[in-house]
Amino acid sequence: MGILSSLYTGVSGLAAQGEALGVIGDNIANANTVGFKASRAEFQDIISKNLKGILGGNQIGRGVKIGAVNPILIQGNVDATEKVTDLAISGDGYFKVKGSDGESFTRDGSFHFDREGHLVTNDNQKVQGFMTDEKGNILNKLGDIKFPRAMIPAKGTSELKLDLNLDSRVEPTKKFNIEDPYSTSHYSTGVEMYDSQGNKHLVSFFFNKVADRKWEYKGLVDGKEVTGGEAGKLAEVCSGKLEFTVDGKLDKQELVDSNFNFSGGALQNQKIKLNFGDAISEGGKGLEGTKQYGKGSDLISWNQNGAAAGTITGLSFSDEGILTAVYSNGQAADLAQISLAKFENPEALFKVGNNRLKESRDSGGPSMGSPGAAGRGKIYAKSLERSTVDIATEFVNMIQNQRGFQANAKTITTTDELLNEVIQLKR
Repeated sequence: MGILSSLYTGVSGLAAQGEALGVIGDNIANANTVGFKASRAEFQDIISKNLKGILGGNQIGRGVKIGAVNPILIQGNVDATEKVTDLAISGDGYFKVKGSDGESFTRDGSFHFDREGHLVTNDNQKVQGFMTDEKGNILNKLGDIKFPRAMIPAKGTSELKLDLNLDSRVEPTKKFNIEDPYSTSHYSTGVEMYDSQGNKHLVSFFFNKVADRKWEYKGLVDGKEVTGGEAGKLAEVCSGKLEFTVDGKLDKQELVDSNFNFSGGALQNQKIKLNFGDAISEGGKGLEGTKQYGKGSDLISWNQNGAAAGTITGLSFSDEGILTAVYSNGQAADLAQISLAKFENPEALFKVGNNRLKESRDSGGPSMGSPGAAGRGKIYAKSLERSTVDIATEFVNMIQNQRGFQANAKTITTTDELLNEVIQLKR
């Protein structure tokens, strides 16, 4: 009897509209969930009854069902949080995390460091990223992002760069005397360097003009700082020569003697390159570094590559997703870079709770890469991506589904009244 089919059609409508209300309720419940993507219930009709076979038309529908519940993958608002470990993705991609249930993916970047130094999610999944080598270069090697808690070793100075101007107007009349270096030199300056144990040493350089465009220099330290030295007396640790062109550019630099034998058990005869600039005789142009111009002698800049031992005093992420550590000795080093996964069909990822998703058959495998590469999104440090749920839109959808539910219920009550009339025919 055809009237009975309308009863089941109404029931299918109640079931479908009820499920749709469940989807809307889940969206509203997650309005403040970090990185959450709102979903949408999509309806499909049920196969119809054909009145005239395969001729087309003349079909009676059998009702409705939920055909799919798909996430709406639009970009959520990115809000600043000022928390160092908060990260947000702007664009395509997912953070890759790893835990006891294997690999999973998330847009929730509210991370923190655990007691072992691992970067983890709120449910203790370890965040994955690209590792670095000893020099801080990013490698194409995935692993757990972790910062070392151990003290970083000291690094002895191996190169010292000095950028000076030596006054071309002075006359080569002074003869250097180590007993009275300041009054017997044309110019002096002091720089710092480190021995192999990370001890800092002040080295005073004294420069003497010996002829036109020719200078000699000596590096002196307190005698107590070198092996065999005497406290209170200066000890020579290096000496050399500099030559300039007629237009004041550095032509030659020569290290004549080097005796960096610091005391206290440090490495003896420490090899330190003294770099005064790109000398022309070495293939340079003489434009960078030390020069001889007709103005007062002065130290323009200097730097060296040694450091004392140190511990981590701060960590920060850049907008490229690179984790950088700052140490108590003033050094900084890149530790890792956040990796992002890209899927061919991200709508098909399987939700496993805790803001995490897993790869499914239809989603395809993850393509891992660095932020901003090959269509992947950018990383924003000290930020979080908010939920894409629009409360106003969800309330409108709720009203629509509520009215749809009521209308289907009316179909059932109307069918019930008709059946009651059929029963009354016997009387």
